[in-house]
Amino acid sequence: MATQFQVTFDSADPGAHAAFWAEALHYVRQPPPSGFDSWDAALDAWGVPADHRNDSAALVDPGGAGPRLYFQKVPEPKTAKNRVHLDLRAAAGLPAEGRADALEAECTRLVALGARRVQRLEADGVNEVCIVMQDPEGNEF
Repeated sequence: MATQFQVTFDSADPGAHAAFWAEALHYVRQPPPSGFDSWDAALDAWGVPADHRNDSAALVDPGGAGPRLYFQKVPEPKTAKNRVHLDLRAAAGLPAEGRADALEAECTRLVALGARRVQRLEADGVNEVCIVMQDPEGNEF
């Protein structure tokens, strides 16, 4: 049996960071634990003060296939290039001649959500294109 894993993001604003990735990946916020009708009810019951309610956030794939994403508040800003990143495969399975247009359309959608386009890379002679972007907190993907 494979080991379950989650992808964890260090974040200045976990709620906003999670909101971006929820839209980008079509994920949803993890439902509150059993016995609670909302996260506020759970956090109230656990005595979490209002000023710590944005210390973390979690997203899940509504179809259950992808990994859980966890966003944790950290005090320091991002200072270097990511050593691990998410590759959003927006053109997977498309014919070669339609991939670049599909990637550009997805890039436009993500920029509207708060991402930043960094550069477009093309491999000569193989019709491979990728677009390097950054999420709202500067993490490359």
